Amino acid sequence: MASLFGEGPTWLAGKWLNKPSHCRVDDHTLELVTDFQTDFWRETHYGFIRDSGHFLGFKTKRGFTAQVRINADFRELYDQAGIMVRLNEETWLKAGIEYNDGMPMISSVLTQGKSDWAPGCFSGDPTDFWLRVTVSDGVLRLQYSTDGITWPLLRLAPFPDADSYTVGPMCCTPERQGLRVSFSEWLLSPPLGRDLHDLS
Repeated sequence: MASLFGEGPTWLAGKWLNKPSHCRVDDHTLELVTDFQTDFWRETHYGFIRDSGHFLGFKTKRGFTAQVRINADFRELYDQAGIMVRLNEETWLKAGIEYNDGMPMISSVLTQGKSDWAPGCFSGDPTDFWLRVTVSDGVLRLQYSTDGITWPLLRLAPFPDADSYTVGPMCCTPERQGLRVSFSEWLLSPPLGRDLHDLS
C-alpha cells in the first residue's frame, strides 16, 4: 500500500481533535500520553455524550484505506487506543484494544446518533498490533493484524457515503490519565478493493 505522504514528518499533516497535553513526533512515530478522563461515546446505556478523546484526523477523499500500528500498555478499565473514522460528532467509528473486565479486548464502537459497542477476545500481543479500515461505496470494512501480514475481518458495516472523511489514530482513558501510546507505520491510500475474504 502506497502512503499518501513522502519522507517528511507525516503526522504534521493531521489535525487534532482534543490534542493531548503531552505528545511528540520522533521520525515517523507519534508518541503521546492521554489526558484525564478522555472518551468518545454517545448516549447508549450510560446516557451521556463524550467527545473528549484524542484524535489526529487526516482528511480523505470519498473512498480510502488507512492503517496504523499501535503500541500501548493497557492496564486500567476502558484504556483504549486504535483508529477512528469520523464524518461528524454524531457519525463515527473507533476501534482498537480496550481494557475491559480485567483483560485487553479487541473492540469497535460504531456511532450513528447513538453508540454501539462490540468487544471480542484478542489472541496476540495487545501491546503491539495493527488496524486497517476501508470505507468505500457506503461500506466500512475493519480489519486487525497481530503481525502486519495477515488481516482478519473485525467488522463489516454500512457507513454513510460522503465526499470526504477524517481518519487517524485515536486513544482515550475514561477512568484515568497517563496511558502512553505510540503510533507508527501510518498509511493512507485509495481503497484496496480486495475480496472480503482476502486476508492479505
